[in-house]
Amino acid sequence: MRSTLFNLFFYSVTALYALIGVLFSLVPGRALLMGSLRRYTKVIRWGMRVIAGITVEVTGHERVPADGPVILAAKHQSYGDGVIMFHQFDDLSFVTGDHLEKFWLIKVILAKMNAVVVESCGGAATRARMAETSRVVREQGRRILIYPEGHLSQVGTHHPYKKGIWHLQEDFGCPVVPVATNLGQRWNQTDWIKHPGRAHVEFLEPIPPGLGKDEFMDLLQARIETRSIELLDLDNPGALNPADIGQVALNSVAQAREARKASQTDAHNKENAA
Repeated sequence: MRSTLFNLFFYSVTALYALIGVLFSLVPGRALLMGSLRRYTKVIRWGMRVIAGITVEVTGHERVPADGPVILAAKHQSYGDGVIMFHQFDDLSFVTGDHLEKFWLIKVILAKMNAVVVESCGGAATRARMAETSRVVREQGRRILIYPEGHLSQVGTHHPYKKGIWHLQEDFGCPVVPVATNLGQRWNQTDWIKHPGRAHVEFLEPIPPGLGKDEFMDLLQARIETRSIELLDLDNPGALNPADIGQVALNSVAQAREARKASQTDAHNKENAA
């Protein structure tokens, strides 16, 4: 019953604030839009606590540089992750897949926020789009949120990390702050059922720019995954299947590769037809 009430609350409030966001996106500047987004996250966090019984503790803010651009590289286990992250900062940009652009209202808001929208299959076009939008965000001195797995992960597991985050750091020339969480135990992926209990989000030690690609990727993944596993609550597992801890979802790599090949083939066929 609590899960049903919360889901109805979540989708209703999200739809309402999406409409408000579209209206505010027509106003010059981002202040009204970002203010409404902050209000939205407060309302959803209230619903998580009061309706779903999910309490989220956030620690490690002192590790996030106070000035200048910063990249936040976070574990991604549910829609609740974005709510918690946007609740922490006044003006946050982010990298997201193009799947959100199928929702017209969301597409309008993403454009106003200078979100970096990339094709889920990756490739050269994605790299160029990330570089251009990140240039604007960097010049504004804003923080940018990225989920380096590129997927919602089943709690306890992870997808192979995408190397686009290393290129993003090269573009920004700024620290990357890893972010660990166990929120998936309470709100797992897009599951209807929510699990009451405490969850934890933690900002970890920043990774400075200048590392080689392989060294950076290994360090980033080790910090996020090691700490996310340490945060798991085995006394109140919720959505966690202990057998899943440490598992890697390798199929996502093959799926992305096939999607990229299909996209390139379609583009080639259209060019020949023209």
